[in-house]
Amino acid sequence: MELRQLEYFIAVAEEENFTRAAERVHISQSGVSSQIRQLEHDLGAPLFHRSGRNTGLTSAGRAALRHARSALAAVDAVRQAVDEVNGLIRGRLVVGMVTACTVTPLFDALSAFHHHHPGVEITLLEDTSDRLVERLRAGTADLALVSTPGTPPPGLEAYEIIREPLVAAIPTNHPLSSAPEVTLADLARHSVVSLPTGTGIRKVFDDACAAAGVHVEIAFQAAAPSAIADLAIRGLGVAILSESMVAQHRPHLTTRTITDIHTQPVLSLTWPTTDNPALRQLLHHCHTAFTHPTPPRPETQKTPGQNESDLGS
Repeated sequence: MELRQLEYFIAVAEEENFTRAAERVHISQSGVSSQIRQLEHDLGAPLFHRSGRNTGLTSAGRAALRHARSALAAVDAVRQAVDEVNGLIRGRLVVGMVTACTVTPLFDALSAFHHHHPGVEITLLEDTSDRLVERLRAGTADLALVSTPGTPPPGLEAYEIIREPLVAAIPTNHPLSSAPEVTLADLARHSVVSLPTGTGIRKVFDDACAAAGVHVEIAFQAAAPSAIADLAIRGLGVAILSESMVAQHRPHLTTRTITDIHTQPVLSLTWPTTDNPALRQLLHHCHTAFTHPTPPRPETQKTPGQNESDLGS
């Protein structure tokens, strides 16, 4: 049994697909398959069901996964202990961000961190907030930019970046465009476009509808706030977004307060409690970048709000 076999095993288990796992560990699919077969031979049991498009764990695979993660974590801890004695910071960090993220201070922090600690490999991934929080709790991500309703996710460390209320973004000539404010019942009488389930804004909206006993039909959904706004502009429905997401789309969209939504989505950097020196240094750069953001270059300046936090995903 080799450490690389355990790494490939974990990758396939988490990606649920040999092709995606091979891309993640940067070798061919045949190489991953060969090493997994050898590991299964050494253990005397199949680890995966190989039928259909996705690859699921067998009972033996589920039993082995926790111990495989522990083994690799122990190896990382040995390297980390020696590196700390030698004054080095290296290793690998997995950083997650909400899909279609446009929060440039995070990118500034990653750039500064890479400049100071080039020995640390950074893996960047995009996903919904729900799945990123699951990765943090499972130990398969080190830091993530997530959006959650009301407060950062419990049981994790967090640095709150922004919170702002949801609004109804209404296209020109829509029946609701003349209303000074709207309710969920008003929205239920019209088509609505929204971010998908698992995103912070959608969670706030769905919870408010459930609390009010109102059913709102989601006509269209997309992962990027800009796509939601474009759908609304084209008359396909009222968009449910945060105020900053709509700013760049005026005057094509106007915003109205939704009076019976009282919870605000919160965008935060979130991480598990850790003594990882690489993560501590990255958090230092994140704090600096968000506290003193780098001014945009003149040729890349955007309309106010265009580069605001993506609260939705």
